[in-house]
Amino acid sequence: MPARKKSPPQLIPLLGLLLLIPSLLFNAYFLKKTRPEIPTQETELLAVSDGDSLVLTDGRQVRLRHVDAPELGFCGGQEAKDLLTKLVKGKTLTIAEEITDYHGRPLTLVYADGELVNLTMVASGWTRYHTDKSSAAPQLREAANRAREGNLGIFSPLCYQKENPDNPACAVKGNIDKNSDARKYYLPGCAQYKFTIIEKDIGENWFCSEKEALAAGFSKAATCH
Repeated sequence: MPARKKSPPQLIPLLGLLLLIPSLLFNAYFLKKTRPEIPTQETELLAVSDGDSLVLTDGRQVRLRHVDAPELGFCGGQEAKDLLTKLVKGKTLTIAEEITDYHGRPLTLVYADGELVNLTMVASGWTRYHTDKSSAAPQLREAANRAREGNLGIFSPLCYQKENPDNPACAVKGNIDKNSDARKYYLPGCAQYKFTIIEKDIGENWFCSEKEALAAGFSKAATCH
């Protein structure tokens, strides 16, 4: 019986490649057809409300996704607004991945001449990162961690304090619980005093007396005997 001719060894990889190419092209076409396109909208700025909110020329006010800026009047509030103004003023804005929060307010990724404003704000340290699900979430979270670790912006001693740098004699710590919003004050000698950080960007503050703390709406912590 005559021996069967074998295919030349170099033809086997070539045949495999020829069969693979149509499969790859089909998969790429299928993914492109099934992947939803992210809608975007070009717009212009009317005003900057604060460090995380913009008023657009159509009258809408939108907030930056993942971004929580201090309120104006709190530590870092004006710095955040000034930075946001610098980033968006006179530039073409692109709105992407808009959703609404539980208050019905629009939240969006904002690009100014192609630059992701949300990312720059978080990376500066003048805003806090807010957990959300968007295409930019991983890089925003990483930038927020770097800002905190680098003691930038509101994470610097300007706003983030263990001791009162302006008046050491005013040593009563007014603290706000981030989960319950309970406002408690701690005196030197209270069990948790030395572990309590004053974060002035969220409205925490130093007081010179218990009377002053009570007048500001803080009550004595249960751990203070």
